[in-house]
Amino acid sequence: MSTIKHLQTLLRFTYGLLAIAAGLDKFTNLLTNWADYLGNNRHLLPLEPLVFMRIVGVIEIIAGLIVFVYPRLGGFIVMAWLICIALQLIAGGGYYDVAVRDLVLAVGAYTLAQLHTRNLRGEPSKQ
Repeated sequence: MSTIKHLQTLLRFTYGLLAIAAGLDKFTNLLTNWADYLGNNRHLLPLEPLVFMRIVGVIEIIAGLIVFVYPRLGGFIVMAWLICIALQLIAGGGYYDVAVRDLVLAVGAYTLAQLHTRNLRGEPSKQ
């Protein structure tokens, strides 16, 4: 059986690496063409989609680093970021399947933040 500490570490690495990997891929587009996910909202951007996605990539890399250093704060940041992405996916082009995936990931990021909140309060972990 896993301990709370083990689960915290697993979630910290999962969400830290996930954010950093997604951010780095905004510069290479190896996983997908990220600008496609802007859908019908491309015209609302004040800059080119490629430049916008690179800015998004930098933000995601920073969020991943925050998860490693401050997992409670980072968990909340990643949760909020994933919810915003899901809303954009729904509004921008109807990528409902990806939006649902991002909402599920947001629940995991919230769980990471809550596990660290509990730990900060000094509550005993039940193993």
